[in-house]
Amino acid sequence: MRLTMPTGVIEGTQLTVMPFRDDAVVGTMSVPTLVQLVPPPRAEEDPRKLKAASGLVRRHAELRATVQRTLKSSQKGRNVGPYAEYISAGLKGELGAAWSTPPVTLWHAGPLAAISDELVPGSGVRTLTVTPGTMVVAIDGETQTAAWHDLYDDPEKYGLTYPELARVRIPFELYVDLAPADARQIFYDRNVQGVAVAKNLAMSMDQRDFGTRLAHVVADSVKVEVDGQRMSFGRLVNSNKRQVSAGDHEVVTLSALRALVVTAIYGKGGLARSAESVHEDELPAGTSAEEVEAVVVPLLARLISERFPAFAGRSALTAPAVLAGVGIAAHHAMPWSEVASRIGAEELDRLLDGIRWEREAAYWDGVAAKAGTSGRLNFSGGVKDSGGRVADAILYPATEAGRKIRGL
Repeated sequence: MRLTMPTGVIEGTQLTVMPFRDDAVVGTMSVPTLVQLVPPPRAEEDPRKLKAASGLVRRHAELRATVQRTLKSSQKGRNVGPYAEYISAGLKGELGAAWSTPPVTLWHAGPLAAISDELVPGSGVRTLTVTPGTMVVAIDGETQTAAWHDLYDDPEKYGLTYPELARVRIPFELYVDLAPADARQIFYDRNVQGVAVAKNLAMSMDQRDFGTRLAHVVADSVKVEVDGQRMSFGRLVNSNKRQVSAGDHEVVTLSALRALVVTAIYGKGGLARSAESVHEDELPAGTSAEEVEAVVVPLLARLISERFPAFAGRSALTAPAVLAGVGIAAHHAMPWSEVASRIGAEELDRLLDGIRWEREAAYWDGVAAKAGTSGRLNFSGGVKDSGGRVADAILYPATEAGRKIRGL
């Protein structure tokens, strides 16, 4: 008896995809499929594991090294654990709908084994087959890929189960049969061509951050009048930029307002937190989130309301470093501030009332800004650079800087 061999049957992992160019497709896959197709990146950097690995794994590690950065002893590698924690929190519903992971970008190093005709005519949806042993490398989203490996290796550690992970769908894009040089170029383009978001701006977008949430509460609690129309001050706060421009109707950025809030809570210690998350369990000793909100919101709301003309005129008061300095001064009026330097709300008002908020070198050069050769002021110095100087000038009127910002 002779066995006949099957014809036209191609075995492998099938993915349902939609092409978006002639060498690339998009789709979703399960967690088990991802960890099967893409080996764990950290394991491929371990010489001892590679020595005992199969030739296929060693070849994959060599190919990966041509298009990826190393994870070992790098910030990228240190981010894997926190990324896995973030994903697990999202999967368990702890973050509500406010979480997301970007599609993983994969490189299929070689031609496809098979791709079907359209499953539904006109839809573009097809099925492709990745045969066992095919080299698939993550050229973007590798930290996320490593995090998925951590989750799948030990789901119980993250409060998950294998069945829960098996139900997850991971979005991906897959580039097919590219030369290594092209794959490296995609890596470069994805990581360099985009403009990195400044940390303080990114922080102002984080709605799980206590400082950001409180900044919104403060802004929304102030009512102002603009051109005869009563509105919330929150409508005049720009959440998308590092600084407002002449054509914007907003008068201050959310990141600057957050600096005011965070320094009001922590004093000068808040300068370092201007680009860091503020968690409720890190608030000053003996306080709770409710207590901090109950004190900070009315005090800062009144401060903004009484000085709204300076905000509306986009004076020096709207500069992040100046608002940080004002926040440090306001911290001294908080019940959890140091007793020896504590002041009342009336004293805070007295210190602020004499300040000249006009954007003029005579008041702010060398304190929160630098004057160029033309005499024009540049307030681009960061919160950490100038916030402390502004605070000292506000709190100590008799100093040279204190007299300067008061026009004395």
